[in-house]
Amino acid sequence: MTAAVNNPLLDFSGLPRYAEVRPEHITPALDALIETCRAAVSAAEQIGKPSWDNFVSPVENALEQLGRAWGIAGHLESVVNTPELREAYNANLGRISNFYTELGQNEALYAGYKKLAKSAEFKKYALARKTIVEHALRDFRLSGAELPPEQKVRFTELAERLSELTNRFSQNLLDATDSYAAYIEDEKRLAGLPADNLAAARAAAEEEGRPGYKFTLKAPSYIPVMQYVRDRALREQMYTAYVTRASEFDQAQWDNTPLINEILQLRQEAAQMLGFANFGEESLATKMAESPEQVLHFLRDLAKRCRPFVMSDRSEMSTWAYTNLGYKQLEPWDVGFVSEKIREQKYAFSEQEVKQYFTEPTVLSGLFHLIETLYGLRFEPAEAPVWHPDVRYYELKNADGSLVGGLYLDLYARTAKQGGAWMNDVRGRRKLDDGSIQPPVALVVCNFASGVDGKPALLPHDDVITLFHEFGHALHHLLTQVDELGVSGISGVEWDAVELPSQFMENFCWEWQVLPKMTSHAETGETLPKELFGKMLAAKNFQSASVMQRQLYFSIFDMELHQKIEAPAVQELAEKIQQDLALLQPPFYNRFPQSFSHIFAGGYAAGYYSYKWAEVLSADAYSAFEEEGVLNPQTGARFRLEILARGGERPALESFKAFRGREPSIDALLRHNGLEDGHHG
Repeated sequence: MTAAVNNPLLDFSGLPRYAEVRPEHITPALDALIETCRAAVSAAEQIGKPSWDNFVSPVENALEQLGRAWGIAGHLESVVNTPELREAYNANLGRISNFYTELGQNEALYAGYKKLAKSAEFKKYALARKTIVEHALRDFRLSGAELPPEQKVRFTELAERLSELTNRFSQNLLDATDSYAAYIEDEKRLAGLPADNLAAARAAAEEEGRPGYKFTLKAPSYIPVMQYVRDRALREQMYTAYVTRASEFDQAQWDNTPLINEILQLRQEAAQMLGFANFGEESLATKMAESPEQVLHFLRDLAKRCRPFVMSDRSEMSTWAYTNLGYKQLEPWDVGFVSEKIREQKYAFSEQEVKQYFTEPTVLSGLFHLIETLYGLRFEPAEAPVWHPDVRYYELKNADGSLVGGLYLDLYARTAKQGGAWMNDVRGRRKLDDGSIQPPVALVVCNFASGVDGKPALLPHDDVITLFHEFGHALHHLLTQVDELGVSGISGVEWDAVELPSQFMENFCWEWQVLPKMTSHAETGETLPKELFGKMLAAKNFQSASVMQRQLYFSIFDMELHQKIEAPAVQELAEKIQQDLALLQPPFYNRFPQSFSHIFAGGYAAGYYSYKWAEVLSADAYSAFEEEGVLNPQTGARFRLEILARGGERPALESFKAFRGREPSIDALLRHNGLEDGHHG
């Protein structure tokens, strides 16, 4: 395969050759891989008596390579974006979408799977293989395999157009976010901003040869301004820029409004073609939740429990802002600032003080130590080709030194990198034809502020929680014991259960037994003092109902939106739900939906509720550790065996029950958030 030597995307012998991939490699690699897939599919179509080895396996092998190559292209497009790379990626989006839609509608393959499911061989399959065949039958139905020919054509058009629109949505948001900068020369306007944030803003301005300080809408720059800067007008300026990104108030070429309307219409049309009343129903066909009504009932019930706490938070903030700052009315750009001030006053500490203890190298080594304690595993730095000099690679090994998998970390914010934090799989665990095991590999991407002036990065506690969250996803992918690709790691896990391992990990960021190993003061090297930890813990549920209510707002908005038969008035719906939930009414120009990429560009459409749904499971799972010992290796081993190792081979609810010995209960979630009945404060 001489092409592979020249084209790094066609080399599957080891880890991806990220550093060598050029935009001009993408199209020829996909040409070759799609051709291989088509050949494998056409051979499978001819098989009269389908078996795993002659029917499922050859197609899976071809598809895995296509998926890996396209995954590398998509990953690079999101973390080291260039105009050339974007162009090459966009040029192939449509045909990749068409290829998968066509595959999902292939009647001969569908018929083959049906035959296989009825065969004597199928009865002898282990659980993982049975699940893969059952998922395949379900996915054929959801891809329109049972539609009449003329509808298939339309269905394919819808799928292709949707992949274009959702991709353009995220590119518009990236461009709109990257394009904004506020340059401040008068340092007095920045009173209140912590020293390290000030240093980072100065370094950003210096890099452009400009005087003063540069601020952007990227989280490490934007959030500290909203939280600490006393200058109310500057906060309002930044807030306005942030909430109008990619809307009609921004540059016309980045306006996501028309995209949102078209995305919703096309999703609805496709769902109805498949026989669902709306897209919300279609989305739940592959999830744990049974119906949009059940989901909305669950969300509204939580919202009702939060509401009194939210009202009391609001009145406390309004009173404080009036008494201490003379604000007649609390505005959205005041909330972060006033909250931080009340927290400092009530609990006598600031985020700024806490952050000095969480230096990034110490946090990582503490996280690795926790994983070693619970699961007997260790992370060792290793060599691998990377996409940016900041990226690190680790091998995860068992206590006996045997390899479990690999993990890339890309932790810092930079231009041309999408905001947010995520885990992605690079490849899944599977048994290869020669009987050996392909170890899984994952990557974790965050957008933390990097260290300035040779100092290590300081992580706000929220960033520490984010890191633990993404590591939970990574462990779910890496610790699988399933040898069949379709249900190993995170593959085949219901979307509303996929957040269980990630949210579970967040709990350890609040445990005194864990924190000393994770902290070391930037100047003195001391670990976190017990007294400061006590204050953090006391403040843990400070405004937690308001935080939860915001998540519930996103979730209810998402599910309501995808239940509408007619294209809804998106902005009006957003405002109505905010009123229902007693949230602070934003100004008329707030266009939050235009940057809600989770549901318009990510996989969370009619699924954003998954975070809360899975939090019920994760809080309840964690309560087993609270009962049996937070660092109990036996409980850790059981969690690894019943939840992390099982991948998607059985329903998540069964895995949960196998670990917990009973059905999930909402009590732990309410307790962790300080929302038990009658408990205010």
